[in-house]
Amino acid sequence: MSTNDSAATIREFKLAVNMSPKTLAAWLETPESKEVGFKSSEGGESVGHHSGRRIVDLLGQTQAEFSSEDLAHAKKVIGFIHRHLAQRPSGDIADSRWRYSLMNWGHDPQIREK
Repeated sequence: MSTNDSAATIREFKLAVNMSPKTLAAWLETPESKEVGFKSSEGGESVGHHSGRRIVDLLGQTQAEFSSEDLAHAKKVIGFIHRHLAQRPSGDIADSRWRYSLMNWGHDPQIREK
């Protein structure tokens, strides 16, 4: 991946993820965060919750620190957020599993766009 492609991916990632590292880390400690998302047949941590912990780390990195694996995860996050936003349910989303799942991926739909 070229430096320009990497920069574009990181820029798009930081636009899609609208929660600060501190806010996301605090959210991931809540029971609501731990209750939502796809879990493997063995149970344990959901895919989104695990991703959220990695997103906190990525938000603290400079562009130069992003590895190819980090860039791949950033693309996965961007894709999830865009797909999930397109599935917005009707009605109040404040306490919805839909919102909580997005928040595990670093996007709170109730935060005004930057």
